[in-house]
Amino acid sequence: MAKLDLTQSGPDLTAALVDISSVSGTEEEIADVVEAALSAYGHLKVFRHGNTVVARTDLGRDERIVIAGHLDTVPLNDNLPSRREGGLIHGLGACDMKGGVAVGLRLAATLAEPNRDVTYVFYDCEEVESERNGLFKLSQSNPELLDGVFAVVMEPSNAVVEAGCQGTMRIEITTRGERAHSARSWMGVNAIHAAGDVLARLAAYEPRRVPIDGLEYREGLNAVGISGGVAGNVVPDLCTVTVNYRFAPSRTEAEAEAHLREVFDGYDVVVTDTAPGGLPGLQRPAAAAFLEVVGGEPQPKFGWTDVARFTLLGVPAVNYGPGDPLLAHKQEEYVPEAEIEQCEQRLRSWLTA
Repeated sequence: MAKLDLTQSGPDLTAALVDISSVSGTEEEIADVVEAALSAYGHLKVFRHGNTVVARTDLGRDERIVIAGHLDTVPLNDNLPSRREGGLIHGLGACDMKGGVAVGLRLAATLAEPNRDVTYVFYDCEEVESERNGLFKLSQSNPELLDGVFAVVMEPSNAVVEAGCQGTMRIEITTRGERAHSARSWMGVNAIHAAGDVLARLAAYEPRRVPIDGLEYREGLNAVGISGGVAGNVVPDLCTVTVNYRFAPSRTEAEAEAHLREVFDGYDVVVTDTAPGGLPGLQRPAAAAFLEVVGGEPQPKFGWTDVARFTLLGVPAVNYGPGDPLLAHKQEEYVPEAEIEQCEQRLRSWLTA
């Protein structure tokens, strides 16, 4: 089994983590080495839940915060082992998100007496279906391990705070008609033509812009798929439009569904996928102190991340980590060494000021 030296530099540790293959579902080796490395530090209490590793300080501080990062990657694309060139670390997972994991591991090992108690969570299966996600499983089995006043999920964000995240909901709207031979189309009812009203409602829809904690979350409602048709000479009797709604985190899933049913009143709306948004909580004292140290202008997160899981537990959260999120999952993904060091230094300052 490989060994990790958590006292080496953040960039060196990142490269070492990248070189341990951990495609979703195969994280046992990396979880083993992370658990072994953290267990060597007496100031940490280490727990293992499947291939999720939790390390906590227990100093009786007035506040507890959570720092979390996922250990898994998308499938290999001829991008291992790691390669370092020009201040960049290339390789599978370098950006998403072993640079962030390295920062978390370094802090866990070297901050024996932070000014707040800290729970570090290194979890599996983030890149696959939700029910396999290690953070989700932990929230179901041991939610107390995720308790805190504030959480930082170390997703790549160009070392800038991206607060909260949008919720997402997918629905299907099916229009119905009656089949007929296309040569005698007046004998039937064309379901694809009937979907025109659904598309017209989407085209006319004006999405909200919602201010939360000084940030503007822009919503979106879009058709992302359409299916229908029987044969080249048949008037179709069914057509299904798939719609994706990205909503501000101030709106609950129930409220989002009710809104969609209002927009598409008169149609049968079926929810096929849903996930809540994540509130930023930037007014909380721990978050305000974090922003003061990190600096820069926080941005709203457009997209869904695991910060939403913390919101469900009543813990506001932000995304903050090294690397450009636009490089995530690409064959040529990389992370700048300078951003790894910058993120660590700023988090260290926050936890020691």
